[in-house]
Amino acid sequence: MSTLLKIEFTISEEEADEAGVFIAARVPHGWEETPDGDGRRITLYLEDHPLAMEMVKAFEARFPGSGVRWSEQESENWAMAWKDFFNPVNCGGTFTILPPWLENGSENGTTHIVIEPKMAFGTGHHPTTSLCLTTIGELAGRKAIAPGGAFLDLGTGSGILGIGLAKLGLTGIGLDTDPQAVVCARENIEANGVGSAMCTAVGSIDCLDPGLPFDIVVANILSGPLIEMAGDILAHVRPGGCLILSGILADRQKDAVAETYMRLGIGKPAIVVEGEWACLVWDRVGGHRRP
Repeated sequence: MSTLLKIEFTISEEEADEAGVFIAARVPHGWEETPDGDGRRITLYLEDHPLAMEMVKAFEARFPGSGVRWSEQESENWAMAWKDFFNPVNCGGTFTILPPWLENGSENGTTHIVIEPKMAFGTGHHPTTSLCLTTIGELAGRKAIAPGGAFLDLGTGSGILGIGLAKLGLTGIGLDTDPQAVVCARENIEANGVGSAMCTAVGSIDCLDPGLPFDIVVANILSGPLIEMAGDILAHVRPGGCLILSGILADRQKDAVAETYMRLGIGKPAIVVEGEWACLVWDRVGGHRRP
């Protein structure tokens, strides 16, 4: 029977953004952050034990004194492990994210997105995910996006952002370079009843037909790829469409990302910040030029 390695350590609030970048660069799937005194407890699971033990050593070296600890856990108990700390997440007034065991069919004024916690990033707990969903809800509220529109969810992870858009009546595609994430996204898409509205594929922006237009493009990845792919991403935003970028540290990455896109002629973004993370939003993308 296969096992997972549960890894936990505690960091200060001052180290939280650095830890997020450190983990995201090395682990292609999710982790959980929960308050722990004056800091945060990081919890993540890895399947490959040799790789997992290397990660334990890397965390210990990078964050000495963080109390890194690990334990083996049967993989069949993955969902049970999440039950210890998975609480519903409200994203603005539009969406509520919750796991299957808390879904009772009563939406109480919000649109429910049911996510089965697995190995792919995107349970709604991370600020970048909730920032994007809140922004999507606000865009829908002021009719900047509408039913019948087309979306691209770049770096779909668990599929959560695309599912939210599909539940608002849009159709589109979720792309991710991690095959495991795409499998997880497909399961969540079917569980939310939007299988006919959202398709998935393993790949990045370059796997799309050049110039294929979308009314909204959402990319919750990292600042480096957002900068590198700026021209390609913009090529897929329909004139007058919306663009949401996240996975960006507010204090030292948002300006560089914003300036890259502004140089392509789309003007200044609205910037929404939650903690150390930022979301850049253009709600009416005009003409732009290739770099």
